Amino acid sequence: MITKTLFGKNSVLLALGSSIFISTSSIGQDSEVSFATQKVTDTIYMLSGEGGFTGGNVGLTVGADGVAMIDNGMPDVLALLKKEIAEITDQPVDYLINTHVHGDHIGNNHDFGANGARIVSHENLRASLVKTGVRKGDGYEPASKETLPVLTFSDHMTIHINNDAAKVIHFANAHTDGDAIVYFQGDNVIHTGDIMFNGLFPFIDKNNGGSLPGVIAALKGIADLANDDTKVIPGHGALASKAEVVATIAMLEDAQAIVAKLVSEGKTDEEILKANPLEKYQQYNWNFITTELMTKQVLADAR
Repeated sequence: MITKTLFGKNSVLLALGSSIFISTSSIGQDSEVSFATQKVTDTIYMLSGEGGFTGGNVGLTVGADGVAMIDNGMPDVLALLKKEIAEITDQPVDYLINTHVHGDHIGNNHDFGANGARIVSHENLRASLVKTGVRKGDGYEPASKETLPVLTFSDHMTIHINNDAAKVIHFANAHTDGDAIVYFQGDNVIHTGDIMFNGLFPFIDKNNGGSLPGVIAALKGIADLANDDTKVIPGHGALASKAEVVATIAMLEDAQAIVAKLVSEGKTDEEILKANPLEKYQQYNWNFITTELMTKQVLADAR
C-alpha cells in the first residue's frame, strides 16, 4: 500500500465530517514545519506546508492595488504564515477569500479579519459559521464577528485587483455546499480549494452538503475554464495543470463506475469493501483517505 502523508506525525483529526475540519498537533512547536512559497506568476504566489500539516494551500495576489489572499491555514501556523507573507510583501491583506468552511483553510479568519481584511465567501459558508460556530476543544463556540465573511455571493463575483479579474465562482454540492474557486482570468491561474486534491483521493464532506457527482461536475467546470497553460493551485498537493484536473476526473468517474457495477450486481457494502475495488488507484492513498474510505465515499452516492 502506498501512503502519502500530509500531516505531522502527532496530528490528530478531530472533526471528520463536521462543519470545521481541524487537526491539532505539535506543529506549533515543531521547528521543522514551515511554509514554502512558489511564485506562480509575476503577482500570484502559492504557499504550502513543509515538514508537517499547515492546512490547505494558500494563494496570494500581490501588487500595486494591494493583497488578496485565498484561504489561511490552521490556527497553529498563524505566526509561520504571517512570517512567510512578510517575506513576499509588507502590505496588509485587503481581501481574504474563503474557499470553503473547513478549519484547515479558514482557521485564521479571526486574526486577518481583526486586522482589516475583508473576508469573502459563498453565502452558505457564512451561514454555516453563524449556525454552528467554530470548533473549540471537543465542542463549538460562536464565531466571532472578525471570523465571519463580510462579503458573500450566491453564484459568482469578481474582485478587480492588480490588473486582473479574480472571478470567485461557486460550484454547488461538491466538496461542501459552500465551495468557491478563484479564477484569475488575466494571469490564467485557478485556485480550486478542496474541490481538487492533486494526486490524492478527495475528502467529500457529506455532512456539509458535499457529493461525488458534485465534485466531478465542479472539476469539469474547472477544466472548461482552463487551457494547457493554466496553473492550478489545488486545495492540497502540488501545483497542477489542466492535465492533472482531467486525470482526476477520469479517476473519479472510473471509481464511480466500478462501484456502481458492483451495486447493480446486488453486492452488499461489506462485500464491496472486502473486494477493495479501487485497489488499482492505491497511488492516490494518503493517511486520511485510503482506497477503503474512498470506496465508502463512492458508495454513499451510489445507493
